[in-house]
Amino acid sequence: MAEEHQERLYDLHATICKTFANPLRLHIVDALKDGEITVSELATSLGVSRSNVSQHLGLMREKGMVESRRSGGYVFYRLSSPKILQACRLMREVLLEQLERAGELSRLEREA
Repeated sequence: MAEEHQERLYDLHATICKTFANPLRLHIVDALKDGEITVSELATSLGVSRSNVSQHLGLMREKGMVESRRSGGYVFYRLSSPKILQACRLMREVLLEQLERAGELSRLEREA
């Protein structure tokens, strides 16, 4: 891969990672794992306002992480690719391994 293409890919990767760098957005990705859901359903299940969810979904759509479609008076959102969920799960596995190695996992489980 040419150097300029590699740099562009690094830039895109960093942009997506920045988009993932918000706990609510990670909750949204998890909530979308089973398919489409409306903003209202997301807001209710996550316990946050519709405007807050809409703002995050707008950014996620802008970055290509989610897609939307209108039906009647509702807007349905879905992940743009199942690989987004796979990437989140993979990172979670890495984090759990790190916590386990550091001896923090059992402490966190006891506190939960």
